[in-house]
Amino acid sequence: MRTKSLKKNRINVVTLGCSKNVYDSEVLMGQLKASGKDVVHEEEGNIVVINTCGFINNAKEESINTILEFMQKKEDGEVDKVFVTGCLSERYKPDLQKEIPNVDQYFGTTELPGLLKALGADYRHELIGERLTTTPKNYAYLKIAEGCDRPCSFCAIPLMRGKHKSTPIENLVIEAEKLAANGVKELILIAQDLTYYGLDIYKKRNLAELLEALVKVDGIEWIRLHYAFPTGFPMDVLDVMNRESKICNYLDIPLQHISDTILKSMRRGTTKEKTTKLLNEFRKTVPEMTIRTTLIVGYPGETEENFQELKQWVTEMRFERLGCFTYSHEENTHAFNLEDDVPEEVKMQRANEIMEIQSQISWELNQAKIGNEFKVVIDRKEGNYFVGRTEFDSPDVDNEVLIDASKCYLKTGEFTTVKVTEAEDFDLYAEVVAS
Repeated sequence: MRTKSLKKNRINVVTLGCSKNVYDSEVLMGQLKASGKDVVHEEEGNIVVINTCGFINNAKEESINTILEFMQKKEDGEVDKVFVTGCLSERYKPDLQKEIPNVDQYFGTTELPGLLKALGADYRHELIGERLTTTPKNYAYLKIAEGCDRPCSFCAIPLMRGKHKSTPIENLVIEAEKLAANGVKELILIAQDLTYYGLDIYKKRNLAELLEALVKVDGIEWIRLHYAFPTGFPMDVLDVMNRESKICNYLDIPLQHISDTILKSMRRGTTKEKTTKLLNEFRKTVPEMTIRTTLIVGYPGETEENFQELKQWVTEMRFERLGCFTYSHEENTHAFNLEDDVPEEVKMQRANEIMEIQSQISWELNQAKIGNEFKVVIDRKEGNYFVGRTEFDSPDVDNEVLIDASKCYLKTGEFTTVKVTEAEDFDLYAEVVAS
């Protein structure tokens, strides 16, 4: 028996996956609002748009389960229409149409105008920077490029996002100005590959020039760099980081592995020697820099010797921030031709061993912070604590600073100076320094 939908003609956008998907959902919502539509993010609505992820197995499973969950709600009369967009839909549309045919319509990553039309809205080209942000009010993602030209063997992103396409500097400045006018104080620059920015439209790696333009935006206090590629990294970015206080001394640079054999098979275009030299150059040029990286274990052909080399290197490099993933065997990638020969339990064991090493490194680095003062931004209040971050920490993935809420009052989105009193593996406890 069907029940009557409560929120008539309200569009609920559900976002899965990475920060690039968050950004895409915000752009979609901005377009819908400009057409006068009632749009919400992950709240009740009788029309549902699911922005899916298709990157690795776990993400694909979550996306499919979410689609099935909303199809059941449609069956039960709780929602009227369900549309699916994003990376999973781009990559597997024919399969999805066959397996889950009751979805009203599927759209790929480049079909925003078509999706809007299906939702009764018009695509408006002039809406540069018009987004409905879904992050806390003090920070927002700024996607500076789409797609990727790298040939990494394990990665399906080019299949879903296409070739690298940089957004012009002037458009990004307009977008940053609009975000700042809405109270955003921290820009987190994202792309599949920051390193490549500008090569397609300016015929040179132009990340440094973009940063020079963005630091001039009034109201923006921090600018953070996510997802740089090690090969061809533009070293003039480090000069800007040193010179401009708004550029956080922080770089997210996924390195994936360090064994030359594995790097070659991964088609990363670098070696252990070159990678280590690059990181040493980072630390020499910007001594305060926090480096975040991600690694993959269990790649086809990864021997125990390869893994031990990776472990030793992680121990020696002492990354401030590190995440580790198990290899996912993805069809239509170059590595899919290889035998996925590392057992799942071995992959998990290796990932755990890397994170145990990193946990100890993080604890030691955090102990050294006790007694020191840091500028932090307050992201939220949680339980009895205000939760903040230093410039060395990105939201959701890095360390947090916990401040006893019974001893002070702090506003979300404001900056304050704190002194660290205690430290754990991935959390700092601090008290506000009286001004």
